Amino acid sequence: MTVDWIRAGLKHTGKTRSGLAKALGRSPSAVTDLLNGHRRLRADEIPIVAEYLGIEPPRPLGGGGKPITPKAPLVGYVGAGAVAHFYAEGQGPFDEVDAPIAAKPNTVAVQIRGHSLGALFDNWLVFYDDIRDPPDESLIGRMCVCGLTDGRVLIKALKRSPQTGLWNLLSNTEPPIYDVGLDWAAAVREMRPK
Repeated sequence: MTVDWIRAGLKHTGKTRSGLAKALGRSPSAVTDLLNGHRRLRADEIPIVAEYLGIEPPRPLGGGGKPITPKAPLVGYVGAGAVAHFYAEGQGPFDEVDAPIAAKPNTVAVQIRGHSLGALFDNWLVFYDDIRDPPDESLIGRMCVCGLTDGRVLIKALKRSPQTGLWNLLSNTEPPIYDVGLDWAAAVREMRPK
């Protein structure tokens, strides 16, 4: 039962045996021994495995078998003009928020502050993870978090510019921004109130 829980958790989340070994403070071979049934999971290791996998242990191991709500780091906020301001590197995220269902390990959030996307979206969270560097055709017409070549980070819908290699950025509440270069863009995975 323990092995099945861990194997299913690793498969479902895409997390690795080596990551689990690191979380447990053990060697990768100790996790291999665990998964091959050559050693048992200690009671004090159960909550560590549950936290790493983001899944409660089965009921006989002290859990209910229910998923633990995954977390995503809040890496910045979006202010007036939809310019994202990211927290200083090295300080780490200032907060963690409940991540969307099926979030990836690299899913992050920014918080909207102000009315740049409309008054109803003040304090909402915007989640993204699939950063395209450089942006590609799959992002056209989608709401994206966009990294402009001038250093700004905006939340806009993308449209290809007639100018080669440039983009037009569209919004419902602000005038379009024409013919800008993008270093990267990521489709918005989810938006919701904080």
